[in-house]
Amino acid sequence: MAAPESTVPIEIRQHNALTTARYEMSACEMDIVFSLLSKLTKQDKAGTIYEIRVQELMEMTGRTWNYKQLLESTENLNSRVYHIENGKTLLQVSLLASALYRKGEGTIELEISERMRPFLIDLKSNFTSYRLQAAFSLSSKYAKRIYQLASQWKDIGETKTYSLDEFKAMLKLKDPAGKEPEQYAQISALQKYVLDVATNQINEHTDLRIKYELLKKGRSYQSIKFYVNTQVPQQLPIPFELEADDAKVQLARKHLDTLGIAEPKLVQEILQSAKHVDALFAFVYKLKTDKIKATKNPGGLFLKMQGLR
Repeated sequence: MAAPESTVPIEIRQHNALTTARYEMSACEMDIVFSLLSKLTKQDKAGTIYEIRVQELMEMTGRTWNYKQLLESTENLNSRVYHIENGKTLLQVSLLASALYRKGEGTIELEISERMRPFLIDLKSNFTSYRLQAAFSLSSKYAKRIYQLASQWKDIGETKTYSLDEFKAMLKLKDPAGKEPEQYAQISALQKYVLDVATNQINEHTDLRIKYELLKKGRSYQSIKFYVNTQVPQQLPIPFELEADDAKVQLARKHLDTLGIAEPKLVQEILQSAKHVDALFAFVYKLKTDKIKATKNPGGLFLKMQGLR
């Protein structure tokens, strides 16, 4: 049901056992999963098909994914085995049961693996929530992963202390079985390429402000913890209760504000026209990907292109 007065943002909710699972995803895979998660509801039945519009995905993220990248990503999500530990159980499961591409239509139909569904939908009281726009805005796959983890602890203010082996295993930087070579084994490399990049992106683009602390035992670093605070997000909160079209209008308002289009009459005219709203999303996407050059007055250019000025 729509709730026009709500200010509660769209939240992607994950069962904590899934948040701390050992897995690795590319940035493209994560964007697909974040989009998928935003469409899930508790009322969904087994076999529900979720449609992802590729153009909408790219407009939301400001990143361009080609057909080959998308195909590889859904293939990985379909075939890769994820390890989810929860108490005394260890579940090995794939995320997707199927992915159907409608060629020429720019849409992907995704079906969730039923063993995974309880971790995504049947949340009970044990869940992590994080904002769709924040998740999309992070380009580093490690930033996306650490953001998920930090969101789990945002109400407490700090995470548990993870051993570096445990933390690296969650990010797929180290194989607990020792079969694969460890990535960023030197602490300086881990800081430079993973921790510092993730911290900077999360602090700049999301509703969280984090910092990390590396803890020594003897002369060497053995563990890590994150301190987590909430901050006013740069992204527009998208109401969770709103239907898709209403959420799109809310995001369109944010785009208009970014472009400096604030005149009430113009804003109303644009938002009441599906054609103008679609054109706005396309314009912002092209602006972000440098397909349109408008450094001085992008808002004026958009209005001119729409015949509004």
